Amino acid sequence: MSLINTTVKPFKAQAYHQGKFVEVTDESLKGKWSVFVFYPADFTFVCPTELGDLADNYAEFQKLGVEIYSVSTDTHFTHKAWHDTSDTIAKINYPMVADPTLAISRAFEVLIEEEGLAYRGTFVINPEGQIKIIEVHDNGIGRDAKELLRKVKAAQYVASHPGEVCPAKWTPGEATLKPSLDLVGKI
Repeated sequence: MSLINTTVKPFKAQAYHQGKFVEVTDESLKGKWSVFVFYPADFTFVCPTELGDLADNYAEFQKLGVEIYSVSTDTHFTHKAWHDTSDTIAKINYPMVADPTLAISRAFEVLIEEEGLAYRGTFVINPEGQIKIIEVHDNGIGRDAKELLRKVKAAQYVASHPGEVCPAKWTPGEATLKPSLDLVGKI
């Protein structure tokens, strides 16, 4: 069964955020759009390129009312150490969530059980706590923050315009579609 349109399962975790350790829960997500970005581990290779890309585009997500949460199976102490020692990770202003119990990674179905690490999973969650977008792939393939930003804009558009859908490569201002019998076979 897919996690699409399911509600995020209850969780409670520590995170490193703007120089402090903070608690993040499923309730923290309610009332705003959220993006969970799972990655295998701190102090690795592809991960800092992705997290740095998200940091570089964070202001754009914030303008849309979106909070980003990066999540790995490391501890919040490890997140702080990485933040303090890497110029790329030092740019991060979004919460870095710790999942040392593996519970969050398991709930989002991205846990590699035999390794205790997460796959690269991206989840866009609406203000009601429902998962609207899922992307999961192998750990050797990095993600693109600008494409994620486009997908978030599409999810927000569809949520605020019932009966409309966004075609491939849609960006704000471009035409959408209104599915109907008249469109069948004409696209």
